[in-house]
Amino acid sequence: MTEFVEIDGSVGEGGGQVLRTTLSLSCITGKPVRIFNIRKNRPKPGLMRQHLISVKALARIAGAEARGTEPGSLEIFFRPGPVTAGEYLFEIGTAGSVTLLFQSLLPPLLFAKAPSRLVLTGGTHVPFSPSFDYLRDVFSPLLARIGVRVSCEIEQYGFYPRGGGKITARVAPAEEIRGVDLREKGAVLSVTGRSCVANLPLSIAERQRKAAIGPLAAHSPVIDTATVPSPGKGTFLFIKVDTEAGSAGFSALGAIGKRAEDVGLEAARDALAYIESRAVLDPRLADQLVLFLALSKGPSTFTTSQVSNHLVTHLHVVRHMLGTRFEIDGCVGKPGTVRLTP
Repeated sequence: MTEFVEIDGSVGEGGGQVLRTTLSLSCITGKPVRIFNIRKNRPKPGLMRQHLISVKALARIAGAEARGTEPGSLEIFFRPGPVTAGEYLFEIGTAGSVTLLFQSLLPPLLFAKAPSRLVLTGGTHVPFSPSFDYLRDVFSPLLARIGVRVSCEIEQYGFYPRGGGKITARVAPAEEIRGVDLREKGAVLSVTGRSCVANLPLSIAERQRKAAIGPLAAHSPVIDTATVPSPGKGTFLFIKVDTEAGSAGFSALGAIGKRAEDVGLEAARDALAYIESRAVLDPRLADQLVLFLALSKGPSTFTTSQVSNHLVTHLHVVRHMLGTRFEIDGCVGKPGTVRLTP
């Protein structure tokens, strides 16, 4: 009987990321895994609907045997087969994040033998996950630089709690994933953004925009306003900072009782903190890039404006699954440098 790689799901950040990364790498390596203590220390421990969708989606593309896939389960066993390219539709059915689901499915599909097309429905702009704008305008362009070709488009936006967003993503097999050397970001070239509303007055988007422009005035920000299609109500503001080394992105979401001005200020302050650092990668991008660099052909070094718990957790999971070596110079919550050797 094949021995399972055992992963403690409560390690580090202890959320759904441990589950998603472990299962993605299981599909790539062919190693069966047992994940226990899933989200053990969260207010609602165990698997929730959005996590189950990721498990079942990964099981489908890899023809995997999966046990323990019930709501609230603290333990799953996952035995993958070969990853199969194709056209897939996955419907979360709630405002669960389609971007996190896509980032789970992407790494295994890079090692399939043909291109794939994914249609995903759920939340496109929801808390605790990258927005679709970030996926398209920051994450995907950086992946292209290391040899990963993906494209994505949005048909409908999905906000909490209604969901109902819809995106389409296309993934090409990767011939080779390259390492990076991203230590100095150089000059800021532009600051742009979008302030959007769905089924709410456009004046709310304008208030968000004005609030964001103030703190960033020294960088001449250009922020557009728009109404976007969605079955529910919602607002967001997304800011992209382009530098000589690449792009970074910062999002803020509206919520009941949250002033439009606070949405604008939240995104602007995060963007300004990044600009004032010397680091290349924003905190979210540093975390999301780790898995791909662990699969690359050479060593990588990058700086980030903030070492996050997610980043540290991600590094420990890829070390456990792949044997990746890493060093972090910097403390959680502060700027830092990461060196990674596959």
